[in-house]
Amino acid sequence: MFQKYKSAELVKPGGLDLKDRLVGVQRVTKVTKGGRAFGFSAIVVVGDEAGVVGQGLGKSKDVASAIAKAVEDAKKNLVRIPIIKGTLPHEQKGKYGGARVNIIPAAPGTGVIAGGAVRTVLEAVGVHDVLSKSQGSSNPHNVVKATFDALLQLRDANAIARDRGISLEKVFNA
Repeated sequence: MFQKYKSAELVKPGGLDLKDRLVGVQRVTKVTKGGRAFGFSAIVVVGDEAGVVGQGLGKSKDVASAIAKAVEDAKKNLVRIPIIKGTLPHEQKGKYGGARVNIIPAAPGTGVIAGGAVRTVLEAVGVHDVLSKSQGSSNPHNVVKATFDALLQLRDANAIARDRGISLEKVFNA
């Protein structure tokens, strides 16, 4: 899932204090010749509130096992996100399907100004001050993935200096 992001650092779940947050549960229906078969799909975001976050999808005939499967899936997709003083290093746009998400760093004391699925992801990452705008589709699956798209494109000054092969001072004083 994260192959196209060169700055994405995959993290192993061992030793992390992960908290899972439920984004949404949908009841899905499959129509067969014997009638309707009901099932559930759950989207979960897990994070240690210190820069590590992952998202997962679980499907099952009952809600509890769908959530449990989603948590297991999310733990397999953990990535590290750069956070500087409780906010983001820079503004970033993300998109997935019809969903567009814009996340903007904010001054200390601002809080997490985000709605629905974006808020869940940003709180799980551990960002305390951020502004965001979600446009287009409000489908929670796509909004979560668009938020991850934006977060995975974030780079801190050290990563930029390393990529360009220059010193940290030159990044700021070019």
